[in-house]
Amino acid sequence: MSGPLLPTDPSADAQRRTALRRMRTLAVGLLLLAAAVYLLTLDATGFWGFVNAGAEASMVGAIADWFAVTALFKHPLGLPIPHTALIPKRKDELGRGLEEFVGENFLHEEIVRERVLGIGVSRRVADWLAEPANAARLVDEASELLGIALSKVREEHVEALVTEALVPRLREEQVAPLLGGLLAEALADDLHHGLVDLALDEMHDWLLAHPETVHEVLGERAPWWAPERLNEIVIDRLQLEMLRWLSEIRANPSHRARLALDSLLTQLARDLQQDAETQERAERLKERVLDHPAVIATAITLWKALRRALQTSLADPDGAVRRRLLAEVAHAAARLDADPALRERLDRAAADFAVFAVDRYGAEVTAVITHTIERWDGKEAARRIELHVGRDLQFIRINGTIVGGLVGVLIHASTVVMGH
Repeated sequence: MSGPLLPTDPSADAQRRTALRRMRTLAVGLLLLAAAVYLLTLDATGFWGFVNAGAEASMVGAIADWFAVTALFKHPLGLPIPHTALIPKRKDELGRGLEEFVGENFLHEEIVRERVLGIGVSRRVADWLAEPANAARLVDEASELLGIALSKVREEHVEALVTEALVPRLREEQVAPLLGGLLAEALADDLHHGLVDLALDEMHDWLLAHPETVHEVLGERAPWWAPERLNEIVIDRLQLEMLRWLSEIRANPSHRARLALDSLLTQLARDLQQDAETQERAERLKERVLDHPAVIATAITLWKALRRALQTSLADPDGAVRRRLLAEVAHAAARLDADPALRERLDRAAADFAVFAVDRYGAEVTAVITHTIERWDGKEAARRIELHVGRDLQFIRINGTIVGGLVGVLIHASTVVMGH
């Protein structure tokens, strides 16, 4: 199905139309000049005989080349001569030929790789990012785009992600081996010691700051028959011993309580990976957690808090996120500038990616040429193409007029020589 061509710049088309008209006028003027000279020197001899022969050949050349150029775009003089109006009638074949030409001569692996490597993408990126104004512009654009993207994510999107993607996936996966493996790795790297120290510090500080709560809790469990003063002495002693015990654990990395906790966690990690009963209990706990309504509410709350923090920081020109992005961009530019090996790797990676893209999608890209031309209206396409290249094609007519005249003179001279 044919369709209209996309609109172009009217001012540019007007300039092309003026240039085409000027060259056509010149070509027609030369043809008329040759015709006038031919008529004025008709039946002349001697020197003017040569002029007459040249003028005659110039007319032949001019008319022949006019026919050839015109036949590309329309029927000369409106006559349906075979093999004329080639572009309107054979635009689809021309489109397929152009598609094959572009694919074979431009989207070739060696050409694409050589061109990408010759550009020096990494060097250009490094030089561009080295300018503070460019780095700030990049960060500004990225911050704006990220802020827009964050604002487009609504609560129902988060809920759908959790309920339709994350929760079903978690139900399918056994969580016990995963937790056991993570716990074993954490124990092997002593990552849990930081959490233990934090918990001990918080417990110690809480006992110091809330003695009345300790008294209240322990007092409720004291014997009813014991004197109140005795209960107070015992509770004070218990609180003091708990503080002393926590202090000892905090100060001694090899304390028996720490070792006991390490042993307990190690056994738990092993059971989560190997013991069927422990794994079953972990799975039941997982199911209860996933079925709880607070899962979705918590996910939405966390997302809203994260989004609000990011948007606030991105909107602030002096925010932490923007400062960090600027620092990373500056660091990347400096590293690219100072590391030729890195630039070479990145350039080769860019060339490999370009070759991959051409190899995988090149046919689809070149097919756009054929599909687009097939949708064009034939006459409109011919008019548009003539507007773009017609000016240069008029030189064919001009050259034909001049060369035809020279050839006519040579033929006449040969005839004269052979006649003698």
